[in-house]
Amino acid sequence: MIPSPRRTVLLLLGCVVLGTGVALLLAADLGSDGYSTFVNGLTRRTGAAFWVVNLLVGVALVALAALRKVRPGVGTVVQVVLVGVTVSVVLGLLPTPDATVWQVLLLVAAFPVLAVGIALYLGSNTGAGPAEAAALAWDPPVPFRWSYSAVQGGGALAGWLLGATVGVGTLAVILLLGPAVDLAARRLRLDLRQQTDPRGAETS
Repeated sequence: MIPSPRRTVLLLLGCVVLGTGVALLLAADLGSDGYSTFVNGLTRRTGAAFWVVNLLVGVALVALAALRKVRPGVGTVVQVVLVGVTVSVVLGLLPTPDATVWQVLLLVAAFPVLAVGIALYLGSNTGAGPAEAAALAWDPPVPFRWSYSAVQGGGALAGWLLGATVGVGTLAVILLLGPAVDLAARRLRLDLRQQTDPRGAETS
């Protein structure tokens, strides 16, 4: 089913904002998110290309979430593609910080951008990306703000054990991003939970 114009705008805008936030996080170079840390760890251990591992892990998480009735949708595909493109474009425009203070500022700036981006694209109710789908699969009983922290924390721990590096940015994502997304969603009056009935989502 084709999303309504409002939901399409929320999806596209959210993915661009999210991609910008990811680029800020990467440019800060103080540690990636837990999901990316896990993918990086698997890449280092297996020797496979990052994009191949990223695709396989993403498909696995989306499939597992579907078993808990968090169905993939057009937003699942758009999120992966559009966020990736946005990250590449924005990283090309950002200067490389050469001082710790600028790295910290980029990290701090990344969080509200990431939170709003995730809230907008999930609020479009068109399907969740891998990390968000894995968190939503356990809401209920675990609220998204904490299940998302658990997903990011589990990914970071597994990635670290596989040889990837973690940093203060990784810890910040684990502890702060889930609650920040929840706050952004409440302020924007968006429901993060994906509808199991697409007809119900379309009329919302």
